[in-house]
Amino acid sequence: MEQTTLRSAAIRDGLGVGLAVGLSGVAFGAAAVTAGLTVPQACVLSLLAFTGASQFAFAGTVGAGGDLLAAASGALLLGARNTLYGLRMADVLQVRGVRKLATAQGVIDETTAVALAQPNPAAARAGFYTTFAAVYVGWNLTTLLGAIGTSALGDPGMLGLDVVGPATFLAILWPRLKASAELRWLAAGGMAIALAATPFFPPGVPVLLAAVAVLVVMLR
Repeated sequence: MEQTTLRSAAIRDGLGVGLAVGLSGVAFGAAAVTAGLTVPQACVLSLLAFTGASQFAFAGTVGAGGDLLAAASGALLLGARNTLYGLRMADVLQVRGVRKLATAQGVIDETTAVALAQPNPAAARAGFYTTFAAVYVGWNLTTLLGAIGTSALGDPGMLGLDVVGPATFLAILWPRLKASAELRWLAAGGMAIALAATPFFPPGVPVLLAAVAVLVVMLR
């Protein structure tokens, strides 16, 4: 009975997080179209990349005039943290065979947080897969809605929608910055590097330089 109760609680947690995070896809759809991506391109990014911070970074770089190499490099660098999550979640989920490929797609901040908050492996697995399904479906549906709605406006920049991406990206980062003075110092250092490099490099490259510098500090 207790096991069932724990699994039910984990499922509720996953659905709640999925609902809240999934709605943010509207902001990405709007940011992507404002940056110059088409509706299908925005939707494919959400379907395949499925990591909010990386997607916003990609759209922001493209919107600023950066080339695809710089945009993809920045997005991959941000997404690399999911690899570290995967090392931890492998022991929790105990997935074997081809199921690893599908499960790996769901290793993001939210699914990892919900899973690791559970008291036992069964509840952790229930929380992980529920969160994955809820966020994935919600994020992709709202990406489509946001992209279609924004593309119908003609020129989204006229309404100031070009600030949606940066504002949402900051909202994603803010809880982490608020909880850690060290991360705030790292973020300030990265911002200083990016601002200093901006006059001398094409769009997207200053962000990569800042991210690499912060990564070196964190590894040390």
